[in-house]
Amino acid sequence: MKILVIRFSSMGDIIYTTPVVRCLKKQLPDAEIHFLTKSAFKYIYDNNPYLDRLLLLKPTLSETIEEIKAEKYDYIIDLHNNLRTSLIKLRTGIKSSTYKKQRLRKWLSLKFNLKLVPPIHLVERYLKTVKFLGVKNDGKPIDYYVKAEHDLKKLLPASHQEKYVAFVIGATHFTKRMPNEKIISICRQINQPVVLLGGEDVKANGVEIANAIGDNIYNACGTTSLDESVFLVSKAEKTIGFDTGLTHIAEAFDKPIASIWGGTVPELLGVQPYMVKDAEVIGINISCRPCSKFGLEKCPLGHFKCMKDIPDDTVVNFANN
Repeated sequence: MKILVIRFSSMGDIIYTTPVVRCLKKQLPDAEIHFLTKSAFKYIYDNNPYLDRLLLLKPTLSETIEEIKAEKYDYIIDLHNNLRTSLIKLRTGIKSSTYKKQRLRKWLSLKFNLKLVPPIHLVERYLKTVKFLGVKNDGKPIDYYVKAEHDLKKLLPASHQEKYVAFVIGATHFTKRMPNEKIISICRQINQPVVLLGGEDVKANGVEIANAIGDNIYNACGTTSLDESVFLVSKAEKTIGFDTGLTHIAEAFDKPIASIWGGTVPELLGVQPYMVKDAEVIGINISCRPCSKFGLEKCPLGHFKCMKDIPDDTVVNFANN
């Protein structure tokens, strides 16, 4: 049997496909499992022992479809369910099973502040697509394999090499990130050394936060590769982060995680920490939240209370206890 699993984006959504691939391979050991995604996300499946082949989306959809036809798959497991995957299924004629996005329920829940989407994790929703093959959830966390054994001594100052808290301060959209002054207030109260993680886009934020606090903070934003950042998360005592890919990847290491949510809510997307023994989902209930499904560039009402009004103690107590 030969199976193609498809998910094109994004980092968080793809990281949650890894239990599906693992369960397929372990429970159907004679099956050949392939995965199709964008080249930008190939790193998520690099070194994954449960995948037989990784396919990357080609410049044109027709080229991708021709490659898929040549592989002669028995089944397509469509975990994206968009126009491109619909065209792939239509033009290849391969038997398929498709993830149900519940678009209408999500839209109504967001528009009218209703709770029409069952609080089922995205992994569980994905796994429903392979139920027809007799595949079941194995109850294990997501998979992520660090590409190299990096040297902490080269990545962190001596003061931060023994025990530290990783604080992932980046996120794609403004309404997913805490304001700098809020992060500064929290970090001042954390007893252990703190390592700030994020991309080039929040490097200046990291500089401002580190300058305000001093030696207890090390700003690694924009100076470490993604693989190095994942390595640092894997070695941290605890991780604090927002709704962003690196925070989700941290779940693979089953370390304590505080997942902080502002204008978005995890239950709408089904992406609260998965199979992590010690995890806290932090957010406050106010009438305007959630204001979006994936995040916005500014608070629609201008006050940004969903982040600003989160009690410092909630995060500080997680870090210190």
